[in-house]
Formats: sequence, C-alpha cells, structure tokens
Amino acid sequence: MTLDELITEFDRGLRSVAGVSPMSRPLPQPQQQQEAAPLTSAERAHSAGLMRVNHVGEVCAQALYQAQKLMARSPALKAKFEQAGREEEDHLAWTAQRLTDLGSRPSLLNPLWYAGAISIGLAAGCLGDKISLGFMAETERQVEQHLDGHLEQLPVGDVESRAIVDQMRIDEIAHRDSALAAGGIELPVPVRSLMRAAAKVMTRTAYYI
Repeated sequence: MTLDELITEFDRGLRSVAGVSPMSRPLPQPQQQQEAAPLTSAERAHSAGLMRVNHVGEVCAQALYQAQKLMARSPALKAKFEQAGREEEDHLAWTAQRLTDLGSRPSLLNPLWYAGAISIGLAAGCLGDKISLGFMAETERQVEQHLDGHLEQLPVGDVESRAIVDQMRIDEIAHRDSALAAGGIELPVPVRSLMRAAAKVMTRTAYYI
C-alpha cells in the first residue's frame, strides 16, 4: 500500500471515529404507506439506543474492511473490501444523522470499538484471503440477524429508523453473498460463537454508553 493510500485510510478512520463520514447515497425514506407517529420520550430513547448500537457496528465495519483490504493478497479482493467499505460508510452517515434527529449522540467508546475491530481485521487478513472472506461473510450474517432483531424492537411509529435499518440489512446480505461467492470459507463453530459473544458485549454496552 502506498503512502497516499495509508493517508487516505487514516483520514477515513478519523472520520469514522469522529462521526463525520460522508454519504454517497441519500437517507433511505419510509415507504409511502408507512406513516410516522409521534414518539414518546421512552420510545425516542429506545430508538436512540438501538441506532447508537448500529452506529457502533458501522464504526467497526469501517475498521474491519480497512484492515482486511490492507492485508488482502489480490487487487480484486482489495476492490471488494473497498466497495463494501464505501457502502458501510453510507450506513455510518445514516445512523449518525438519525442519532442527531433523535436528539442523541454516538457511543463515547467509539475509539475503543474502532481499535478493537481493526486489530481483528488485521488478524483475519493475516490468515489468508479465503479465511478473510469467510470472516466477512460470518460478520455480515450475524449483523443481518442483529438488524432483524432491531426491526422487531424499534417503535412502530419510528418509520425513519426502520427505513435506514431495512436498507442496511439489504446491503449486509449482499456483502455476505458476495464474500461467499468469492471463495469465503465457513468458519469453525468456536470462532463463530466467539464472534457472537463479543458482539453481545459491544451491543449491550453501546446501547447506553
């Protein structure tokens, strides 16, 4: 990787942690038949907690894909991680905007989440492209499940958050399928379980902090 590329990735990392990432796609909009309803203070707080968790997930996604791109052997795989990272950057900007709209803030621990995720991404990349792709596929599979849960938990009247989460879910499924099609392998059960346990710690903490 060239010096210019390192500077670009460093800048992207700073923007991810600071919550000022740009969006290349506009905020997803609710379907016409979905009507927003005024949220109670409790519903607003719950939506904000869930969207803060989603924002942390996108901070981690940026770090993971940056690290995996850095360690990828082939130009085609580097391009795949770059494309996925840019779509995740949209997610990061969308969730940041929604947190602002809800009168809330991102996690105070974003630097910690970012540092941990980039370390994991570097480790996955060191194990080879097939394992790195398998890690990408499993990550996206677990994120899809996590977003399914949020669609069940979000207040019915919070159609703005629901539209964002629904589009994120569509993108994550595409990333998973792309990683598997490119040769990603199934990770061992203990690794998948460890990933799930780490995600639970992160989500439970980020909901409040």
